[in-house]
Parts: sequence; C-alpha cells; structure tokens
Amino acid sequence: MKTLATLAAFGLGAFATGAAAQENLTAMTSTPGVAVHLTVAHLAEVASQRGIADIQITLGQTGANATLAVAEGRTDIGICPFIIPFLMSRGVGPFADLGAERGAELAGSLRVLYPYSFGAYVLYGYESAGVTGWDDLAGRRVLDGPPRGAATSEARSTIQVMTGLEAGAGFTAVESDWSQMATTITEGSVDVALLPEYIPSDRPLQALSAGRMNFYSIPVAQFESESMQRLLTSPGSAPFILTAEQMAALGENATIVSEDGLFRTRGSVGGNCVNESMSEELAYQLTRAHIETLSDIYEKALYARNVGFENLDPVASGMCGLNPVTYHPGAVRAWEEAGYTVPECAQ
Repeated sequence: MKTLATLAAFGLGAFATGAAAQENLTAMTSTPGVAVHLTVAHLAEVASQRGIADIQITLGQTGANATLAVAEGRTDIGICPFIIPFLMSRGVGPFADLGAERGAELAGSLRVLYPYSFGAYVLYGYESAGVTGWDDLAGRRVLDGPPRGAATSEARSTIQVMTGLEAGAGFTAVESDWSQMATTITEGSVDVALLPEYIPSDRPLQALSAGRMNFYSIPVAQFESESMQRLLTSPGSAPFILTAEQMAALGENATIVSEDGLFRTRGSVGGNCVNESMSEELAYQLTRAHIETLSDIYEKALYARNVGFENLDPVASGMCGLNPVTYHPGAVRAWEEAGYTVPECAQ
C-alpha cells in the first residue's frame, strides 16, 4: 500500500519554527523502521526547520520505484540502492522494458546527496530450527526478501557464492512483504532468514523477543576468498564488519556464531538521490542540513551510527567502480566545506 504522508503525519512540526520554506519538494521512501525511512524523514524535518524546503513524503516505496521516479523527474528525492542505477544503465532486470539506451540515459541523470548502508545481509534463525550455519542451508526454508526486488536477488546471489545452492533446487526460498517479515520469522514458517538488517533494528529485535536465535557471520576464509570479494565490491555492495560490542546490542537472546567475535557479511549500499536538474544551491543546502544535524539523527535510532551516514570511502560507500552515479556538485561543495574528502572518481 502506498501512503502519502505530509510532515505533520510524522509529527515533525513542519511549520513549528515559523520558517518560510523556499521550495516544495516530494520524496519517496520505504515504510518506517529502517534507515532509508529515517534519513528521508529526518531530511524533511531539518529542511523545514531551516526554511530550505517543505518535503511531502510517499511511503512504502521500493528502491527500484523510487530511483526510477527520480530519474524520470516524477519526484525530487528518492532512496537509491546503488544496484538499481547499475541495472538501469544496462536496461536489465526490472528495467528490461527500458532498453539499454534509455536506461543509460536515465541512470546518467541521477546524483547522490549522501550515501549510507541499506542494511547488512544477516543470516539468522531460531536455535530450535537446528541450523548450524551457512554450510547447512541445503533443503532449508530461507526467507530471502520480498516477492520481487533487489534485496531478494542480493540474498540469493550471496547464498549461491557461499554454498553453490540455488533457490528452488538447493533450498526453498520464501518471500514476504516487508511489513510481514517479522511475523513470517516468529511464526516458524522458515528455518532461517537472510535479510538486509540494521544492528540493532526492529525486525531482529522483535524476532528475538520470541526466543533464542543464532546470527551467523561469514567465515573468514570465505569472506576473504576471491569470489566473495568480487561479490562484496559489485555494484550496490560493500564489505560489512561489525564488532562484538556492536552485535551485543541485540541482547542476551542472540548468539553470534563467529570465529573471532567479528561479524562479517555483505552490505547493501546506496544513498539519497536527486535528479541532475536540481539546482546546485538546493542540493548544497539539503546536504549541508544532513551533515550539520548528524548528531540529531544518531539519537533517533540505535543503529544509526552503524550505517555510514558520513562515510565517503569509495569502497565502503559503494561509489565509483561500476556504479554509474556520482555526487551532485552541490553535495560535493557541502561535504568539502565540512572538511570531508570526496573521492574524485565520485564527482
């Protein structure tokens, strides 16, 4: 269901400051509870407070829908998992109908304000299911994402690289709408889940409230293998490592299965995108508002410090390489003024 929400619906007090916003913008994001929603809602709040813009948000959007809407100029700001512009630029996957030429044209119109993680692919399940790890997925029921979308494809490709198993032949793939995934896990419909999660965030915490669970790190040898490193640096992906202290935020019901306490996995990366037609000054003001209020966004969610809101490293952020998207010139100015180094390959 697509829900059109104004700032007032978020309780953000769009006009509480008395500032007269200079622009009326639209944005697309997911349902609440994850970083992709948090960052857009926060941007709407601070943009209004600073008199930059009033941003009307459409909820319940997939990354593919939001990215295409920005590229086509149907919305001003959208969540943009970096695998999507890559597929778009080649006219494949969900963009096969566009063709390579039109897809490349649309992908070339996208610009990034700031990057962040769309989640780390976490393999987890109840101890009662008896799964021992990545090497025990054959014949298992695996919740691997929504009925369609980049998350499901990335989960399946991760399993294939890790185990050689394919959905249907090697394991039973189970799909669910994002809003129903916690229920799918807790009701016992699956043995394990492999989903892009934030640590800690609502879905794993809700599942943990129903019993003890194991969280399986990718073993060091496989994480460092050539095949996995190719996957970790493919468009829209990045290596993701969490410390034992960070994983401890999951609570006592979580057992971290790892050789050395570090949790290694595949990260899904992207950012908030705008169209290249956005003025440099507006992109600058929006990005500056994001940078200058990072301390506020870190206080809004326990996982916020773990998603790279200010990490511009080209590998960790997923910029450069085969990713066809670059930063908006206004965003580059804001980051550099704040003392950050923007990789030349992403400008």
